[in-house]
Amino acid sequence: MKTSETINELAAALSKAQGEMSNASLNKENPFFKSKYADLAGIRDTVTPSLAKNGIAVTQLTEIGEGVLIVCTRLIHSS
Repeated sequence: MKTSETINELAAALSKAQGEMSNASLNKENPFFKSKYADLAGIRDTVTPSLAKNGIAVTQLTEIGEGVLIVCTRLIHSS
């Protein structure tokens, strides 16, 4: 995959998006530790609108490498 040598526009857009985001609601409970946490769906529901508004998409690709699962998360900007 071709990657930009500079990320100026992505960095600016990400900064704006983060300024708009709030913390995800703690919508699940862990009975073992008696604690609450935000599940992945809750986190995505919280951050996706701000990312999309600022032209940012998130992709996750997986591959197997030397017997382990590798997850590569990439931020993509409309620029």
